[in-house]
Amino acid sequence: MKLVVFGLSVSSSWGNGHAVLWRALIRALGADGHWVVFFERDVPWYAHNRDLNEIDGGRLVLYQDWGAVVPEARRELADADAAMVTSYCPDGVAATELVLDAPGTHVFYDLDTPVTLARLEAGEALEAIGPRGLAPFDLVLSYTGGAALSALTDRLGARRVAPLYGSVDVERYAPAAPPSTQRAALSYLGTYAADRQDKVEALFLEPARQRPALQFVIGGAQYPPDFPWTDNIFYWRHVAQGDHARFYAVARATLNVTRASMAASGWCPSGRLFEAAACGAPILSDWWDGLDEFFDPWSEILIVRSTEDVLTALDLGDAELARIGEAGRQRTLADHTAERRAAELIALLSNTEAMSRTRDAAGTEA
Repeated sequence: MKLVVFGLSVSSSWGNGHAVLWRALIRALGADGHWVVFFERDVPWYAHNRDLNEIDGGRLVLYQDWGAVVPEARRELADADAAMVTSYCPDGVAATELVLDAPGTHVFYDLDTPVTLARLEAGEALEAIGPRGLAPFDLVLSYTGGAALSALTDRLGARRVAPLYGSVDVERYAPAAPPSTQRAALSYLGTYAADRQDKVEALFLEPARQRPALQFVIGGAQYPPDFPWTDNIFYWRHVAQGDHARFYAVARATLNVTRASMAASGWCPSGRLFEAAACGAPILSDWWDGLDEFFDPWSEILIVRSTEDVLTALDLGDAELARIGEAGRQRTLADHTAERRAAELIALLSNTEAMSRTRDAAGTEA
């Protein structure tokens, strides 16, 4: 199957969760004999932090001007089995018109469903979704499950919706050797976001203040100058994809903090949750509805709601933390790999393609 994607960025993982997810998914699709062509606008902030120039299992098309790349996009779409526009695609509305005019299955993939719905509620513009909403697409995929699926139908007119959750590339994420020096107590990997700062304060910064003899590590971009650092918090400004396993290995456990809109929606596991688990890192996570469908609380992941919960978790022995980390890793290898998600995607596309053929033959909606 050939899939053409118009998305945000696959070439730079700087402040961009889409890239790592797409890299894993494209590699898995390629290993199974499929081909992906990914169109990405070449913008300065990603160009200056680019950590990938070619994609395994596909072709990357970087362009600076939409009008100039349209002929090439039309050529790629002409023999595509499916074509997809994603959330935050900078030319999403224009790309949608190309996609809907092409043969094959027409797909929209919202990798930011809680943000989409929150902006819709606030009356804000949705760059990648045009005035017709999602009704013209044969299939709408959502990174978020649960009630968000119904909201995409009710609010944006999606006719057929299915979840396609995050995943992990197990060839790239595996346990790394711990450092020879003393390990940190807790790590946190995530781009700065104001809407999760309250939880970062309670679940990371305050434990660091209360345990000044321990080391804590933050990795991620866009932290402001007035961020309330303490002397025992160490900062990795940009943790490239290839350094993630090493980053997780520097601490006895790692913290997952969910953005407010994602937590409110539920059923929205961060890709970094699966990556940390694949690296064998014991995970401390805030709670959101549906989390227990992805990991078993207390045996595969630790739920923390307060500073005291974090301190209690950090007091666990190395053997207990290692057991939780390994259990989370085994669950991820069984249920949350890129290969698993690639198979789910192909099954959804194949079923939708069959439904479209039935619809076209009958001259009515299937």
